[in-house]
Formats: sequence, structure tokens, C-alpha cells
Amino acid sequence: MHVPLWVWFVTVLVICAIIVADLVYADRRPHTVSMREATMWVLLYVGLAGVFCLILLFTAGSGPAGEFLAGYITEYSLSVDNLFVFVILLSRFAVPAINQHKVLLIGIAISLVLRALFIAAGTAAVNAFEWIFYLFGALLIYTAIKLAFQNEGEEADFTEGRIVRLMRRLVPTTKEYDGSRLVTTVDGRRMFTPMVIVVLAIGAANVVFALDSIPAIFGLTQVGFLVFAANAFALMGLRQLYFLLGGLLDRLLYLSYGLAVVLAFIGVKLILEAMESEGLSDIGPVHLPHIGIIASLVFIAATLTVTSVASLAASRHRAASRAN
Repeated sequence: MHVPLWVWFVTVLVICAIIVADLVYADRRPHTVSMREATMWVLLYVGLAGVFCLILLFTAGSGPAGEFLAGYITEYSLSVDNLFVFVILLSRFAVPAINQHKVLLIGIAISLVLRALFIAAGTAAVNAFEWIFYLFGALLIYTAIKLAFQNEGEEADFTEGRIVRLMRRLVPTTKEYDGSRLVTTVDGRRMFTPMVIVVLAIGAANVVFALDSIPAIFGLTQVGFLVFAANAFALMGLRQLYFLLGGLLDRLLYLSYGLAVVLAFIGVKLILEAMESEGLSDIGPVHLPHIGIIASLVFIAATLTVTSVASLAASRHRAASRAN
């Protein structure tokens, strides 16, 4: 799929305009985001992704549209895991509820820029080295195994130990917040507020998670434009999803297992495609299957649906048991 430069320019311009408009809204009207408001924003961002998918369908065909949709669902689902880190950061730094909207938006905007650099590097590597698919596939399978067997509290240890302490050393900050300001003045000296630490930590955490999610989407499409667009739309809707889900995160008991299955599936798909590109269609008597984008989309959607339903059912059962 060839994407003209002007299409890149218009897409990036529209995404930047949406982020800037959202930031201006958050800065001018600091407030606690209600469930109704979060729902409307999530529907808006999902709707924008749907419109983009329809534009692809009518201008580029069903293939690119399907690849974008599968990549978007995968990226959005994998990004939900980031929400647990957001909860830890915002609670440990006691970020006021009226300022959480702005903090998340800036942190996600930073991570989007850094992800764009990762995507550019990944696209160049995919185009230059076919064997990179084996590496991506092995990485995803390893991550899937690690995710399925991770211990509770690992996210908290990672956030507190590897990111926050580093930020504290590098960025001189005050002990108290100054409204929603990132920079304040103390005894005539300009200093950062703790809000900066939270913003940088959220951006850094998002980039770390991208080390798993970006190889995953390359298993669904190798078109850099679609990879970037899927990441952008998923990240833009992630902040409002945080406010929408809220306490529901603790009820997604099997989320890590569902995400692990998705990552392992895409890892296997990448390795099969790498073998297919080298002309290998059989290993002894075993014929290697070709996993198309429709089959991938159905498998990912089914896995996430089953995981979510099973999680909520198990959570309800636990709550009933405790009540009894």
C-alpha cells in the first residue's frame, strides 16, 4: 500500500489538532471527569477510528481497512494494561482528580511522539530484514508467557523502581502541587511541580509497553501508515477509557491471560509468515497454515470477548461468596 506524503501530512495534522483542542479544553476547565463525560469521549474517539476505517475501505479497499481495524483493536486492548500503571502513578502521587485529565493527556501525547519514532525504525527494519519477523515473533511469545505468569504487584514495582526514582533524580521538583501547573516559582527559583514527574512516568511507561504492542501490530500489517494510525487512535482514546473503566479494572481478573493469548497468537502468525516468505509451506508431513487478516480479527475479538465475560462472571461470583 503506497501512501502519498500529503496523506501522512493531513493525518498527522488532524491528530495533532485533536490533541491540542483536547489539551486546551482540559487546561481551561479543570474538573473531575464524570462517567457520562468519559463515555461520550470514548464513543467519540472510537467513532473517529471507525470513520478512518471507512475512509480506508472506500479509498484503499477491504485489505488495508481490515488490517487497520485488527491493529486498532489489538493496540487498544493491549493498552488497557497501561491503565493499571496509570492507577498506581496517579494514586501514589496523589494527583488531584481535577488535574488527572491534563496529566494523562500530556503523558500520552509524549508517548505518541516516541512511539512514532519506534514505528519508523520498525518499518525500516521490516523492509530491510525479513528475518526480523522471527525476532518479533519470538519476542511476542516470550512476552505472552511472561504476562501469563506475572505476579501481582510487578507493575507497581516496575513503576516505582525503574521510572519514578530515575525521574526524581533527573528533574528537580517541589513537594507540593501548584494547581495544574507544571512549573512554579519557589523563593524566586523556577522549579517543576510533581505533575511533571507523573507526566514523564506515564509517557515512559507507555513507551515500555510499546516494545510489546508495536511488534504485535507488525504481525497484522507491515504498512507503517496503518501501524501509526492504529497506535494514534488507540492512545487518543486510552485516557478517557481510564475514567470510564475506573473501578472496573479490578474486576478484569483474566485480562492478562487474554492479552497473553493474543500476543502468542500474533507471535506464531509472524513466524509462519516469515517461513512462508522463504518458500516453506510444510515441515515434514505438517502443512503450515496461512492466517489471514479476517481470521486474525475474529480470533482477537473472540479472545477478548471471552476473557472479559469470564472475568466479570468470576468477579461477580467472588463478590457473592464474600457477601455470603
